[in-house]
Amino acid sequence: MFELSSKHMLLISLLLIFLTSLIIFVAKISKPTTTKSKITNLNKLPKPYPIIGHLLAFAGLTQEEIFEWLSKIISTSPTSTIVVHPPFGMPSVYTGDPATVEHVFKTQFHKYEKGAYYKTVFGDLFGDSMFTGDGDVWKTQRQIAGLEFTHKALQNYVEKVVNTEISERLIPFLSDAAKENKVIDLQDLLRRYAFDNVSTVAFGYNPGYVTPSLPDAKLVTAFADSLMLSHERFHAIFPIIWKVCRFLNIGSEKKLKESIRILREFIKTMIKSMKENPETVNQEKMNFLSRVVNDDRFDEKLTIDMCIAFILGGMDTSSAALTWFFWLVHRNKHVDEEIVKEIKKVKKHGTNNSTNYSSVVEELKGMTYTHAALCEAMRLYPPGAVDIKLAATDDVLPDGTKVKKGMFVGCFIHAMGRSEKIWGKDWPEFKPERWLREEKDNTTGDTKQSFVARDACTYPVFLAGPRICLGKDMGFLQMKSVVSAVLSRFRVVPVIGDGVDPVYVPETIAKMHGGFPVRFEERVQVE
Repeated sequence: MFELSSKHMLLISLLLIFLTSLIIFVAKISKPTTTKSKITNLNKLPKPYPIIGHLLAFAGLTQEEIFEWLSKIISTSPTSTIVVHPPFGMPSVYTGDPATVEHVFKTQFHKYEKGAYYKTVFGDLFGDSMFTGDGDVWKTQRQIAGLEFTHKALQNYVEKVVNTEISERLIPFLSDAAKENKVIDLQDLLRRYAFDNVSTVAFGYNPGYVTPSLPDAKLVTAFADSLMLSHERFHAIFPIIWKVCRFLNIGSEKKLKESIRILREFIKTMIKSMKENPETVNQEKMNFLSRVVNDDRFDEKLTIDMCIAFILGGMDTSSAALTWFFWLVHRNKHVDEEIVKEIKKVKKHGTNNSTNYSSVVEELKGMTYTHAALCEAMRLYPPGAVDIKLAATDDVLPDGTKVKKGMFVGCFIHAMGRSEKIWGKDWPEFKPERWLREEKDNTTGDTKQSFVARDACTYPVFLAGPRICLGKDMGFLQMKSVVSAVLSRFRVVPVIGDGVDPVYVPETIAKMHGGFPVRFEERVQVE
């Protein structure tokens, strides 16, 4: 079989870059009156061209502009499903239709998979973990992870870690920041806090990234860079370019390789430490790694793969959700007031003993309005913007859209949260009440609010079907713990201009462009 040399690959890459630049240049001079606003105000995609597909339609737009445009088209289209034609490749289907999501992610799950290309793109980072796996590899890890996440010892350990991290590190840090009127990047702080948590839960090791000096968060940065650069691989117009860069170890691929090395070396060190101290593992067996490190089904590489996937599930999703939550709460004062009122109420009926972990968890379960507000924030700004599958066979979607084997089919979670058909005309409003209903307590006769969950295929923030998120409950535990501790003591005040909305960056885990600078103002502590 003929294989291209590095020289030939580089020449091909340069040729493709030249051709693409030429096409975009010709498009710009042939349509001089077309502006970004005119293009992105269209409620449907223009007709694709042969070979280059929708390349001209997207020329000159940023990734965020293309994403917002597609989201708007999907949420307003009659079928909530569109077909995008990338240059030089197969069309991709994107949907915001609950029936189609159910078809792809649940009832016809066997017809759709992560696929070989997804593994090629994310495999350097996640290896053979659940995040990239299909078939028996995925099933085995899913079963084991399912047992671990429902294991009472691990649940209790998570509760203890979260409570300790908040009381001993996060709140003292915020108190100092409030007294000194410091501007803090809350997005960065939440990532640090989440990494300290997930590292303790996963490895029994706390790197101490939430301390007054805000030390260099080397592992947080390595993980964030690895995700961002892998995401860029997936959306590259010409994959051969990043493959050449990886082969030559240059540019962004060199940075990606180094970031992944830092993560894997850290986890390898944790594994070595546990194996050298087996008595600790046998006595405690509380953190995730200690429970799988001596499992004969996993070699060292697969154990590392699983740990990196564990970090993704426990770190970036919750920190991303909380970042947007605090911004929305600031913009909606009545929500802030209701949450503080609820915190005061549950604490009044609780023990107020911060070391009584079961009591703390019961208090958090009673925070119905806060739970609704978190769900509402993730509706508008989901941590995962799109989830993509590869068709393993030809198929026909419920609306009649034909799918060919090898096509990508994406659930556009962001668009679904902004669909008038799903949420009504008031969908732009941050309205926790849409998740609640009033009912009478048969015991006391009082009226109380209860949470009304949405079907996973209508609200796929935690995905749907066999791949639905295993750590959902733990995620809510962590998020409500932070909300309760922070908003009971502080007002979070963004340092941005009035009327300026942060930009949603739809990477593997979405983020707020440029960070989230805020100040913390002390308020009367909830007793």
